[in-house]
Amino acid sequence: MSKEKVRPRILIIYTGGTIGMIENPKTKGLQPFDFSHLIDNVPKIKMLNYDIDNIQFDPPIDSSNMSIKHWSQIARTIEENYDNYDGFVILHGTDTMAYTASALSFMLENLNKPVIITGSQLPIGEVRTDGEENLITALQVAAERDSRGEAMVKEVAILFENHLIRGNRSSKVSADNFNAFMSTNYPDLARVGLDITYNDDALLHDTSNRPLMVHDTMDPSVMFIVLHPGMSRSTLEYLLHTPGIKGVVLKTYGAGNSPSGRWFTEPIKDAVERGIVILNVTQCVNGAVNSNLYETGNALAKAGVISGNDITSEAAITKMMYLFGKGMTSSQVAKYLQRDICGEMTEKR
Repeated sequence: MSKEKVRPRILIIYTGGTIGMIENPKTKGLQPFDFSHLIDNVPKIKMLNYDIDNIQFDPPIDSSNMSIKHWSQIARTIEENYDNYDGFVILHGTDTMAYTASALSFMLENLNKPVIITGSQLPIGEVRTDGEENLITALQVAAERDSRGEAMVKEVAILFENHLIRGNRSSKVSADNFNAFMSTNYPDLARVGLDITYNDDALLHDTSNRPLMVHDTMDPSVMFIVLHPGMSRSTLEYLLHTPGIKGVVLKTYGAGNSPSGRWFTEPIKDAVERGIVILNVTQCVNGAVNSNLYETGNALAKAGVISGNDITSEAAITKMMYLFGKGMTSSQVAKYLQRDICGEMTEKR
């Protein structure tokens, strides 16, 4: 007698966002629906034959209000339920989804199960919603096993329309297209069409089976500075003297270029000497920082600014929060910013 196949056990964590909205028949306004009635709202889920439970934020939040406290809540929920489920699906608003995906990739050390984040551009109750398809596909990815019976995906990933992408390589690229997220510097983990086609070479393969460790102390003492023509020395110095700031993600032009005048390089060098960690990332959606390509980029390197290579802005800022949150010194943070921790960047050889 053949052994009956065990049904996948998936936990849905609903944080809020458009995907979980439904029209109030009286007011015609959008409101969160009760996810305990998920099957009633998305009856196709029954066809998956999975054991599905859900946990909801109370109250659900707009993702524009996402905070470090909420990241900790998500990470601890996964930790508390880690041994009871085969995979996790997080329903999340799109605006800060890439930040949450990046943060969780650092916070969930030794992750050996799928954590799939999805959402939608239209509410799940709409006639032509992308929410239903995204949810069902995310559940399928969370339940997928390889030929050895192990989880196919062992990392934090975003599933949106036709793309399954590494969470800490993702960026939101459209406010109104169904394909709202892309990974421009790293291949898709899978492409979604008639079938879900996985890219085995792109997936993380951790075979250590070490226990999950959650790091939920993230230090918010970091900030972005975005370069633009017309920026003055007084503005730059004001930003670099923000009280309590420990790290800056400097969003530069092109391949990591910046103004070469002393009005710019002197305040930057002074900030580095005061112990502020400055990471150079490009404003471009594709490509990487190359400090040796132009003299203007090389001037930043000489001032002590660290190259972020091809890391996204979202991964850069959350990685800084994570490293400072571990109690590292500025020199330690600077060292680890140049190392790939969980697939977030391509290290220079």
